[in-house]
Parts: sequence; structure tokens; C-alpha cells
Amino acid sequence: MKVILLKDVKKVGKKNQIVEVSNGYANNYLIPNKLAVAVTKTSLDIKKGEEDEIKKEQEALKQEALKIKEQLNNIEIVIGTKIGQEGKIFGSISSKMIVDQLKKEFDISIDKRKFIGFENINQLGYTKIKVELYKGVIGEIKVQVIEG
Repeated sequence: MKVILLKDVKKVGKKNQIVEVSNGYANNYLIPNKLAVAVTKTSLDIKKGEEDEIKKEQEALKQEALKIKEQLNNIEIVIGTKIGQEGKIFGSISSKMIVDQLKKEFDISIDKRKFIGFENINQLGYTKIKVELYKGVIGEIKVQVIEG
């Protein structure tokens, strides 16, 4: 019997996948436990509608990421920090500080875990930080660390 899985089922398949299982397994376990539905014209139409909806949502997320990428390319974050003797800074500039500054100054929210290869900044001057906003959409944040 062919069924459409409603949830991931171990050793059977993933959500929204059409799989062939025995009649007994489908009728006695998968369908009663709401893990699957039998493949019918109606269920296939519903599945296609859900897939179309997911594609629309993903496209909207990608467009939003592209918009944020354009914003990031046109801004520069300036962070002041204390300087010790010999021009070295006390501590370092963390990803959380950069995210907080972005939110405060430009009202842009980015997850600090999206930073690519980020290491805390521990010197004065300019640094460019790459951020993966969406699959394949990588923005760049310009950060200037100054005394103050």
C-alpha cells in the first residue's frame, strides 16, 4: 500500500514522502497513529498544495534575506572601546556586541550564529564580517573599532 508520511518514521521515510509499505503496517500502525495517510487523488492534491505553500514561504524568506544583504552592504558599524598602553584594546569585540549594535542603530536582527568564520575582534580599525542570511545569500558587515 502506498502512503504519504505525515511525520518522519524511522526506517520508513521522511515527512511528505510517498512510500510503499505493507497493508497491515499501514492500516494497523501508521494511519491510526496519524503518521501517514493513504495515497488518493485528494491526498495528492493536498500534498501538492502544501509543497507549493512551502516554496512560496521559502521564496519570501530568500527575498527578505536579499533585502537585508543590500542594507548591510550600505552601512558601517562603529564600536568604541577602551585602549590601554601601546594602543591595544581591553578585551575584544564579540559577535553579540555587533548584533546588539545592528539592532540598536539600524533595527536589523541577525542571529550571531549565522556569522561565518567569526573570531572576536581585538584590534583597532576596520573588519569585514560575513553573515549567511539564507542558503547561498551571504552579506557583509563593515565594523570599525575606535578608541572611546
